[in-house]
Amino acid sequence: MKEKIINFVNDVVKEMKKVTWPTKEELKESTSIVIVVCLILAAFTYVIDMGITWVFKGIF
Repeated sequence: MKEKIINFVNDVVKEMKKVTWPTKEELKESTSIVIVVCLILAAFTYVIDMGITWVFKGIF
């Protein structure tokens, strides 16, 4: 059992050495894109919600 754990940890270390981490600039760019998309989706949801509210107020 102990040998399996040691092998697992060694494999994890080997795989982590293969990982390509993003640069600071890539990370900033990705973060900016995520924030902009979230704001656009929030605005879209707000507009749809207000439209549905307006329709229901007109019906009832």
